[in-house]
Amino acid sequence: MSAASPQDFACVAARSSCSRATAGFTLIEAVIVITILVTLISLAAPSFTNLVRSEAIKTASFEVYSSLVLARNEALTRNSPVTVTPNGGNWAQGWEIKDAVSGAVIRTQNPFANNVAITGPASVSYTGSGRLSAALASGFSLVDSTGGGRNTRCITVDPSGRPVVKPQACS
Repeated sequence: MSAASPQDFACVAARSSCSRATAGFTLIEAVIVITILVTLISLAAPSFTNLVRSEAIKTASFEVYSSLVLARNEALTRNSPVTVTPNGGNWAQGWEIKDAVSGAVIRTQNPFANNVAITGPASVSYTGSGRLSAALASGFSLVDSTGGGRNTRCITVDPSGRPVVKPQACS
């Protein structure tokens, strides 16, 4: 024989059947809760998609920025030219940072998979003093290729060689 629980004594004292209190949720209650959850998730999904796209652009712009800073620092450290070149002429396919004298690869960036379109100069070269070897005609433009252009970043490089990130389209 099993021991009686305190709830069983409460049911006997109240002279009522407690089967409803111990049964849990009804099917109708569960369906209503699931319907409310599905409605809330469907309302939040578009905002979440935009957040993911925005974060993909931010991540890609940080990768470009950090690569330019690394290339400049390596040029200063080695006191020799360092070049950043896109893989296959397309920045979205990744890039390499190389010592221009020895040809040694300093860093390789993998391609981006999150629909990020990156346009920029043919290459960026730093002199041993950390300055650009030639002025860039344009900066790097990062755009979400699926989001209608709302998520954009622009990375320019000032004459001293330092990159600057702006949360707007390049002009």
